Amino acid sequence: MSSRNYTRRDFIKAMGLGATALAVPGCTGSPQLRARNYRRPNIVLIMADDMGYSDIGCYGGEINTPNLNGLAANGLRFTQFYNTARCCPTRASLMTGLYQHQAGVGHMMDDKGYDSYRGDLSNNCVTIAEVLKQAGYSTYMSGKWHVTKHIKPEGPKHNWPRQRGYDRFYGTITGAGSFYDPTTLCRGNTYVTPENDPEYQPETYYYTDAISDNATRYVREHCEGSAAKPFFMYVAYTAAHWPMHALEKDITKYKGKYDEGYACYRERRLKRLRKMGLVSKDWAMSEQPGDWESVKHKEWESRCMEVYAAMVDNMDQGIGRIVAELKKQGIFDNTLILFLQDNGGCAEGMGRGENINDKWRSGVKDRKPMGKDELQPHIWPPMKTRDGRPVLGGPSV
Repeated sequence: MSSRNYTRRDFIKAMGLGATALAVPGCTGSPQLRARNYRRPNIVLIMADDMGYSDIGCYGGEINTPNLNGLAANGLRFTQFYNTARCCPTRASLMTGLYQHQAGVGHMMDDKGYDSYRGDLSNNCVTIAEVLKQAGYSTYMSGKWHVTKHIKPEGPKHNWPRQRGYDRFYGTITGAGSFYDPTTLCRGNTYVTPENDPEYQPETYYYTDAISDNATRYVREHCEGSAAKPFFMYVAYTAAHWPMHALEKDITKYKGKYDEGYACYRERRLKRLRKMGLVSKDWAMSEQPGDWESVKHKEWESRCMEVYAAMVDNMDQGIGRIVAELKKQGIFDNTLILFLQDNGGCAEGMGRGENINDKWRSGVKDRKPMGKDELQPHIWPPMKTRDGRPVLGGPSV
């Protein structure tokens, strides 16, 4: 992959030249004729969740991400791109173009008593979907919302995607949860259950695939019914946020790959990043907390890394399906695709306690199976599966 360093000033200049070049073909004649010959681009904005800088292949990672690598090879890779340290503030800034405090989401989804920390997207701002919709774009979203504290099915829903500019929405209102049975899963403004949505059957369901499939459907159905209009589509994956949930077919690809531990992969990634020109050769490796030889549950840690890689791999497969649909519909060359992460890799350490399952088992008082029209209320244990079993995790499982 070729590499060239750009400053932000270079990028702005290049974008300006690009816009000029787009206007050149067929620019003779009246302004009305020029306007008819100019097609506004579609925009696909893709966000990953809690993923590290060097995880994907085009940033030095060993995880199999051929679709993202292909987009990067024919696009621009940023090295000085800034987001925030938490899920919600990044999403609030991304949706509004404001600093997160101006958007009312200075931290997470709890009201701290100040306008900058309401835990709810401010009504004094507009979202990118609202602006583009007014400009004639169709607007679609598939995935994680996480910019409102109001998550109950009865509402209020003034800050849900459909009320903030999106024509169609499939995804979760809250920020995390099971990939097999996610809480706050909605289609439009309606909570999804196995009863009201035949596509949602927890025995076979996987949220990352559902995000990708609904995004692909939006592209296809837009071209079938609204081809004359440009569209904006926000695809917000929950991969690779905890819990570590992946499909066995994807995990199998990485079986045994991480048995060597963390240190060797850190060194290999840094070497590749330097070779790609994405980090300075003068930058030293940061100190590693702990030592692999002293890790108590090596097999479990290795499994966690395998599952994490599988989650990212599956997301890349889904992005490949979206790109394939854009090409099938003949609109790929007129579509701007952006890929970013909401923050860096997760350091929260969820589910690592030695005796967590004792607490989780005792926390599930009702072991009755859930009904087909019953909502999954929890994002984290103590919680139960649809057939009434406690959800367990950690190194003792």
